[in-house]
Formats: sequence, C-alpha cells, structure tokens
Amino acid sequence: MLEIVRLNLRNMMILFLVFLVIFVYFFIKFLTADGDFTLLSKGKVKRAEIEDKVIWITGASRGIGEILAKQLASLGAKLIISARNEAELQHVKQQLKGKYAPRDVMVLPLDLTSGEESLRLAVEKAESFFDAAGVDYMIHNAAYERPKSTALDVTEETLKAMLNVNVVGPISMTRMLVPYMLKRGRGHLVVMSSAAGKTPAPGQAVYSASKFAVNGYFHSLRSELCRKGIKVTVVCPGPVETPNPRTGSTERRVSSERCAELIIVAASHGIKEAWISYQPVLAVMYLMQYMPSVGYWLMDKIGEKRVEVGAQKGNTYSINLLFDKKKES
Repeated sequence: MLEIVRLNLRNMMILFLVFLVIFVYFFIKFLTADGDFTLLSKGKVKRAEIEDKVIWITGASRGIGEILAKQLASLGAKLIISARNEAELQHVKQQLKGKYAPRDVMVLPLDLTSGEESLRLAVEKAESFFDAAGVDYMIHNAAYERPKSTALDVTEETLKAMLNVNVVGPISMTRMLVPYMLKRGRGHLVVMSSAAGKTPAPGQAVYSASKFAVNGYFHSLRSELCRKGIKVTVVCPGPVETPNPRTGSTERRVSSERCAELIIVAASHGIKEAWISYQPVLAVMYLMQYMPSVGYWLMDKIGEKRVEVGAQKGNTYSINLLFDKKKES
C-alpha cells in the first residue's frame, strides 16, 4: 500500500514538473513575443497567396507602407501604390525589386479626403490596371495621427481631419471597390488599425476613437460578405519604429520591417485580426479581450499619468506608469 502511495506521489510530481516546464516555456514566449499567439503560430508568409496578385497599398510613400511595398514586390506581387505625393511614390517605385518591379509598378496618386467622386475615379483606374485583372488585396494603410493631448484639448480641425483620413476615406474607398470584388467572387481587405483600437488610449482619444470605428466597420463588413468571397484582416500594431525615431525615446518598438512582415503573414494566412507589439502593450490587449474589467481598471490607473508623460514626450508605454506617483507640492 505504501509503495502504491509513493508511486502515485512520484507520478504526480512528474506531472507537476511537466506542467511547470510547459507553463514556463509559454510564459517566456509570451514575455518575448512581438505578436499574438495565433499570428506567430503561422510562421512564414504563404507566398502562393501573394505572388502574381494585384495589391493596392495606400500610404505607400513612407513608413510601413513603403516597407510593405518593398516586401510585397520581392514576393512577386503586382503593386499599385498610392499616397498624396506623386514624386515620393515615384521614388519608392524605383527602390522596388521583384518579379514585376519596378517596371510594372503602378503609381496612383490619391487623397483620401478628396471626396467620393475622386475616390470612385481612383478605384476605376486601379481596376483597369494589369489588363483589368482587378484588385485582389486592398491594404488600407494611410493614417493621420497627431501628438498626444487630452481628450478635451483636441481642436475641431484635428477631429475632422483624423476622422476623414482614418475612417471616412477607407470606408468610402471600400464601398467603391468591394462591388468589383463581389463580381469576381473574391477579394481581401487588409486594414491597418492600432492597439489604440483595442484598448483605451489616454492622450490619444480621437485617434483611438477612429481606430475603434475602423474595427467595428470592417469586422461587420466581413461578417456580412465572408460567404461571398470577401476576406478582411484587421491589423492592430502597438508602438512601431519609424525611419525617424523621436530623440530620446526609450520605448521598445517593433521594427517597421518586422511589422510589415507580420502584416503579410496575417494577410496571406487569412487571419481575421492580428496584434503586433512587444510587452506591455500586448498584455494589455489580451486583458482587454479576455478580462475587460481588469483592463479598464488598469487603463484608469495610468490614464492621467500617461497624458502627463506624453506632454513631456516621455515613454507612454512604460510599465512604470503603474507605480509612479505624483510629487507632493
């Protein structure tokens, strides 16, 4: 009897150690992750989903849009690149290398705030490229963001400009483009949202509102049209490095190259929503998704301090925001 008890205890100890090792492994993976587990589990880009496809990118003259263009060109995509500045687009075009680049890359200047008729003409032109093959992927990457400020300090001008570029423009373009996709029975919309579209973002209230709106519209659109061949991938990046990082910034940011790579992974695997960020932003998104009451408590705790740090151009993503106390006057 005693021998059986010892054997059971030994088996329980082995089982406990196995679970402990598994837990530690996944905990370390979580701490060092730069994306959500579903996204990272997909591994590499499915090249067959990208090669020879017509891909239209807005906001392609700089930043993540430019890097997306470079990576997609190298994967053999047929590219249409758009932004307001044609000279910058031409410069980007000459940097591209791939099966169809730079020679066959189409430059299509575009201002998302130019109105419905102008956007309709742009869509018609995009659909006519590559022997009227039609757009397979529409990457809504153009965005408008201003320096952090309080929710009450945003001017009407900034409010309208941000909503026009981040919300009205992409939705209007989608309304014009998707009917063509429906006729072909296929099409994929890749929408650049933000971590600020998943969690409250003190100091970025209007930007956050615009990204919540984008999430709501495009997830709803997918639910309406998914059985008619329309796919939607909403990408929510946290802090991402830019070619001209802020002086003195201590925030840990995902590189633009890695962010673009993960966006293409998400799109090529048909992921519905992807998160791209290091900690602690990634953990906050998980909290808001699965334990919203805790997430809201956390953001309420750091909200006022985050606005103050943002005004001083400090690290607004630091875990230290939880512990810093106001100095006594």
